[in-house]
Amino acid sequence: MGLDLAGHYRYPPPDPAWLALAREEVIDPGLPIIDAHHHLWEEGGHAYLLDELAEDLACGHNVVATVLVQAGYAYRSSGPAEFRSAGETEAVTSVAREAERRGIEARLCAAIVSFADLTLGDRLEDVLDEHRRVADGRLRGIRHSVSYDSNFPDGIVLKPAQRYLLAEPAYRDGLKRLIANDLSYEAMLYHQQLPELADMARALPDLRIMLDHYGTPIGVGPYKTREKERFSDWRRDMTELARCPNVHVKLGGLGMIITGAKWHERPAPPSSRELADSWKPWFETAIELFGAERCVFESNFPVDKAMYDYVTLWNAFKRLASGASESERAALFHDNAARFYRI
Repeated sequence: MGLDLAGHYRYPPPDPAWLALAREEVIDPGLPIIDAHHHLWEEGGHAYLLDELAEDLACGHNVVATVLVQAGYAYRSSGPAEFRSAGETEAVTSVAREAERRGIEARLCAAIVSFADLTLGDRLEDVLDEHRRVADGRLRGIRHSVSYDSNFPDGIVLKPAQRYLLAEPAYRDGLKRLIANDLSYEAMLYHQQLPELADMARALPDLRIMLDHYGTPIGVGPYKTREKERFSDWRRDMTELARCPNVHVKLGGLGMIITGAKWHERPAPPSSRELADSWKPWFETAIELFGAERCVFESNFPVDKAMYDYVTLWNAFKRLASGASESERAALFHDNAARFYRI
């Protein structure tokens, strides 16, 4: 079972020849990094597994550990449906063990965020136990996407979730069970749903929440010609969300086509300077509202790899954070992820 894909904005596969046109020296190669969000998968005939991940990590940036986030890879093909996602947890744990056997210095998949259906009620406990059993001590959180936008009734990339799922009693019961199991919640949604997340975060102040991809600001369809309005709405809703101290934010994912990214249509890849300039308003707003202590950088590879290579991406992040203090840079690139995911 692969990604639960739908809609017209599928992830384009990376083009190695095009990416090879990028030529940058690594900025600040000694800075320790935890890549707080990547996937492993075989999607559309294109694999991003141990060899591909290890090649990216060997680029020269000092990536010391990674956080694996579920993407529907290697689900079990038999058995009760609610347990099939544990196949992904088991598979990526095997990848992590193989990386150790190969002597790869970075701790690949040091933390795993798995999928479990949070509406299962009492049965959720057994599902979490199964993920924990096969994760070899790496299970840290659960992501059950609530992504929904009424402008895309058939989905954008992921199939749409039930509308207002975050407020459903059964879903919130599942979130409470994450608290009881000392697991975090990985929030995958679209930018118009940020008020729903804030409402949930206020109702469950003990739940540790990580918001993916700046809240995934959509930049296609009707949002394509409303950039200023989109940013204004996003900033307003992020301001309210930032008042919830249990919410943290991942700074990345703006290479997804659904955010409006089109770098892959150019004759050559963008430079890290171009990326940093493009992302600066989003980055500066997130830091202003949440502080450096509640933000982490993420690659979102291989999804974003269609737009730029690993060297360029982390160089762009380092340019964005160039005005931060030494302690703030350490927090953004390593310490916050280490603390949140207990690496």
